[in-house]
Amino acid sequence: MMKTPAQILGKNANGLQQPSWISKTPTGELQSTAKQKKTADPIGVETKALVNMIFARFMAIYGHKFKSCFETQDEIRIAKREWALSIVAFSEPQLVAAVDRCKETLAWMPTISEFLKILETIGAGDGVPSVRQAYMEACRYAGQPTQHAWSHPVVYHAGRETEWFRLRSEEERVVYPVFAYHYEMVARRFREGEVLDQPHAQGITDNRDATLYAFIKQWSQSQSVSEEKASSLLYYLTKPEGSRARASYKKKAEQKIQDEGLDVTLPESVDIKG
Repeated sequence: MMKTPAQILGKNANGLQQPSWISKTPTGELQSTAKQKKTADPIGVETKALVNMIFARFMAIYGHKFKSCFETQDEIRIAKREWALSIVAFSEPQLVAAVDRCKETLAWMPTISEFLKILETIGAGDGVPSVRQAYMEACRYAGQPTQHAWSHPVVYHAGRETEWFRLRSEEERVVYPVFAYHYEMVARRFREGEVLDQPHAQGITDNRDATLYAFIKQWSQSQSVSEEKASSLLYYLTKPEGSRARASYKKKAEQKIQDEGLDVTLPESVDIKG
């Protein structure tokens, strides 16, 4: 039996929204339990209203295709909760714009992942550039990150967490997914209200990365390997001396040398020779 729109949206016989769309506990049952759930619930009333707005518009846009996505009331409750947890950091204008984009481009209701990507593509209206634009900017200015006027603090902080050295030296297929992950996490923190500081231009810069880069270039020439290969093998030198991370990455480099039959000698530390 096909569900009615009221059933899909979780409304009662009077057309009003059910008091709890994420709980299986009926209205009026065990008030103390309901009160405890309300206290522990991380989803605010405003976010729930926005999710109901999104679902109502999707039902109007996609019709029977929308209804076919959910078999039971439990499914609709679970889906709404997941959507709420995912869109909690976005404002109503941002979400409305994303739904409009869905209407223009998608034949079926989007998954949460697809919806978030649309929010990212349209910039969500908060000045945060797309991840692709941010990645290109981060790579372009990874050599002097504190000297660049970043388009948005999120770009700088995502680049810093990815590590500037990796952005300069590793292949895109390797480092782009790492940057994209950090970018999503930093953007989420920003949208949830965290204040991200912008780097200030420094008269005296830390030359450690520049020294390491010069050493890798010198080492690649002495060992007759490409700079790209050298950067990958010597990544352990970016970690603190004596640390487990450094030892682990060096062990991986040694294994790679053995697997590829390379005739090279790994250095213990950075030693620039004039």
